[in-house]
Amino acid sequence: MTGSSTATIVICLVATAGVLVRPWRLPEAIWPCLGAGLLVASGLLSLSVAMQAIGQGTDVYLFLTGMMLLSEMARREGLFEWLACHAVRWAQGSRARLFALIYAIGVVVTAFMSNDATAVVLTPAVFAACRKARADPLPALFACAMIANAASFVLPISNPANLVLYGGAMPPLGAWLAAFAFPSLLAIIATFVALRVVMHSHLAEDCRSDSEEARLGTGAGIALVGIIAAAVLLLLVSAFDRPLGLPTAIAGAATTAVVLLRDPPGGWKAIRSVSWSVLPLVAGLFVLVAALTHLGLIAAIAGLLRPGAGAGAVFGAGVALISNLINNLPAGLIASGSLLQANPGQLVTDAALIGVDLGPNLSITGSLATILWLAAVRREGENVTFARFLKVGIAVMPPALALALGARLLLG
Repeated sequence: MTGSSTATIVICLVATAGVLVRPWRLPEAIWPCLGAGLLVASGLLSLSVAMQAIGQGTDVYLFLTGMMLLSEMARREGLFEWLACHAVRWAQGSRARLFALIYAIGVVVTAFMSNDATAVVLTPAVFAACRKARADPLPALFACAMIANAASFVLPISNPANLVLYGGAMPPLGAWLAAFAFPSLLAIIATFVALRVVMHSHLAEDCRSDSEEARLGTGAGIALVGIIAAAVLLLLVSAFDRPLGLPTAIAGAATTAVVLLRDPPGGWKAIRSVSWSVLPLVAGLFVLVAALTHLGLIAAIAGLLRPGAGAGAVFGAGVALISNLINNLPAGLIASGSLLQANPGQLVTDAALIGVDLGPNLSITGSLATILWLAAVRREGENVTFARFLKVGIAVMPPALALALGARLLLG
């Protein structure tokens, strides 16, 4: 290995570690951007290759922009609090029923708004609902984290990592449902059952039953209409095998415009509250992966891939584990490049997607959604350590991954 190759690998590893560890509490986006800048400034990667890598993520940036706008408008207008209040009412004093209802809401939010929305927006609302019901929030909080990943391959729009893995070759909606409907259902059920068993002692007692009527405000109604319209639009676009980014951005911008017309100060405040740093973070990761591709790492992985169920099972499980070491976005980018070069068939590609989406349920560092979830939990004063999450993840992730991979591979 040459000195330049070693330097490139070190820069990529340090930049990725910075995203996961956040030294000095600096924003996550700083590290991949610094790494990308250093690679270009040192001549390890040409500026043209770096710019090309950034340009490849255009559809992902548009998708994230639209989803973040929709999510923030919904949060700002109280839509998720409205859902949480209804969950408390429907629970009728049962912690176990409240847990199941929150899990079900998480499935819907993840499937139609992406896993990041569940992690960032639903988590604080769930915490408030549990506080109102005087219930231990831990089971519901873990439900938000786990379902954010377990339901993230129900639809192509359920996880930005889906766009990353498939790039410009996203399967049409019909093909997607044929491949993933049953595996995702098994993953959702297995995750629920495992979480229910792990959290049994926390769900044994009753909770307070809220008798207050929850009302949907005008702003929340606008956000709900925007979300439903976006979901329908994206399903139609996906059915015709078209890119998802631009329609998502348009839906988010249109909903934001309506909110701005109704309440300009509140709308602008919501726009400023969006986690815009996610966009340069993803762009930086694209550049880091381009540098690794330039070294031949992608080609080396591609050379190991072979068509067939056996290769799919090994590759899917491997991607799932690697996602917890370097985060599933860079893992998805590396897997995507390897699959593009090797072309081992749709079965192996689909197995990799399941690994990228479901594998991060093992640890906090597995996905951007779980990192954002941790930040939201800590803001509410709850302390979930890496070891605590891992203890739950070890019980929850492997059976769900095995069932989902097995189902997809059996479908052929």
